[in-house]
Amino acid sequence: MEQNNNEIEKNDGNEELSTFNSQLSTKNNIYPIFDRMLAREDKEDLLKQHSVMIWFTGLSGSGKSTIAIALERELHKRGLLCRILDGDNIRSGINNNLGFSEADRVENIRRIAEVSKLFIDSGIITIAAFISPNNDIREMAADIIGQDDFLEVYVSTPLEECERRDVKGLYDKARKGEIKNFTGISAPFEEPAHPALTLDTSVLSLEESVNKLLELILPRIQKK
Repeated sequence: MEQNNNEIEKNDGNEELSTFNSQLSTKNNIYPIFDRMLAREDKEDLLKQHSVMIWFTGLSGSGKSTIAIALERELHKRGLLCRILDGDNIRSGINNNLGFSEADRVENIRRIAEVSKLFIDSGIITIAAFISPNNDIREMAADIIGQDDFLEVYVSTPLEECERRDVKGLYDKARKGEIKNFTGISAPFEEPAHPALTLDTSVLSLEESVNKLLELILPRIQKK
């Protein structure tokens, strides 16, 4: 009798597993559960903030990451939860298998946009700092994230100033031909057509840049 009971339990377990597996199986082997998950609004209510994507674009050395870090600190002081995504934490992790071919550059931004959307759907203010050198690639990111959630900030610091800073010596290497397809030297940078904000750090201080950003985003992210 005990053996029979064990067999029944085993069979019941197999049936449950089979049912579960069949539920998981769709055409794409993904079972949609979004209608049972907490909504973005629930998480924004918990965090007492509205999430948004602040996407910095500009040449290497223009000041994107510096401004992003300063902005995060100012928002943190106000009790607002943020997450910065930039080349250092993306290229060393989720995108460490990508190079710098045209296809890899597109895939780099696509993955960043998909990860960003997950943060935004979790109610987190997301700050991205990437060269993202043309309108098509930035438009792709905006479409993935959601146009209404995407604030494009163009850090328009002139090439001459970026080269003068050149902390990592990248421009010098690019000028010598040691780095191929380097944006601004051997590869083009396409200025955004309609950025939400333009910041030139050759004429604006870091504090002035952050204050302009706060004027832009605080009305959008603070819950009333």
